[in-house]
Amino acid sequence: MPIVVNSNTTATIASFNLSHANDSLRKSLARLSSGKRIVQPSDDAGGMAVAYKLNSKLKRTEAVRQNVQNGISYLQVQDGALSTVANIVSRMSELRTMANDVTKNTQDIENYSKEFIELQRQLNQIRYEKFNGISLFADSRSPALINPPDLRPQLSKSSEVDDMGRNYQTFSRQLLTTADGIHADGHVSLNVVNMQHMLSLGVIDTRFINSEYAASIATLHNNNNVTGNLDGLGERGFINLGNVSEKNNDDFAQATQSNALKDAIYTSDGFLKSIMFVSMGSFTDIIQRVADARSENGAEQSRLGMVGELLIQNQTNLEAAHGRIMDADVALESSRFARQNVLVQSSAAMVAQANQLTNVALQLLA
Repeated sequence: MPIVVNSNTTATIASFNLSHANDSLRKSLARLSSGKRIVQPSDDAGGMAVAYKLNSKLKRTEAVRQNVQNGISYLQVQDGALSTVANIVSRMSELRTMANDVTKNTQDIENYSKEFIELQRQLNQIRYEKFNGISLFADSRSPALINPPDLRPQLSKSSEVDDMGRNYQTFSRQLLTTADGIHADGHVSLNVVNMQHMLSLGVIDTRFINSEYAASIATLHNNNNVTGNLDGLGERGFINLGNVSEKNNDDFAQATQSNALKDAIYTSDGFLKSIMFVSMGSFTDIIQRVADARSENGAEQSRLGMVGELLIQNQTNLEAAHGRIMDADVALESSRFARQNVLVQSSAAMVAQANQLTNVALQLLA
């Protein structure tokens, strides 16, 4: 290789090596300081795109898991209310049993009925219980909310037939359980208990109504059309005409239109006046329906618990997948940093040595 002054190829190569080593050192420093393998898109454009989508799904999965926990809390509050309902109905049946005592006179039964009326009022208040403004219970007149005008969750409504052959309305709210937010991919129906049906008495015992309505009462009792609810239904004097025609049954029509008869059955705010109006069979049926509602509530809580476990597994796996793409391997990057640091220092020294190669020409000219 000739000895020249104007060109120093060795120094140029050494300077390029120094620049490359310095860039690699800076990249290692950025990865170690940030903890990320991909610091800028040019490091791994495809990996960054995949990681971005995984991170988005990861955050949605965490949000769904929180929604599921809130759903469990909703059901727990509902079950607490149902537990109170069960205690109230059980106490009512106890009062009814004590009222059957042959040693109890009319005044004693009236005293039992006072507590019976207050317990009905408490059941009526429980019907309006809410969780974060969302109703825990409904009644047959509640409208479905398919396209709600505000931020309330949708309320689905359908018809069912109970064990006694009676039609009643069922209500539910759909809790989405997947990060995609698609109903078909996963959802759980949270039961909104129809309090009206659960506390319905069917036929009330009209034999204990004031005897001055004997003729009308006999007609009502024979047609099995005097019905009631333990929570008052929110209507004073609710008497179901069923299939009986008022035109063809003057006695029945007169009885149902009589405010005096309603006053004999109901209080001014729509609750049954006497514990004796309710048979033990009606209490047994209600207790069974409350037990069924609590059983369904528990089943939904158990299912949501399993959904939560699945979401935890999904979240863990998504974090691992995202980490493999985005997180820097500190041990490996530390080794790279040490190597690049040595290369930078040695390259800098070699650039200095290469710059001295042209000094040989000066010695030849001396």
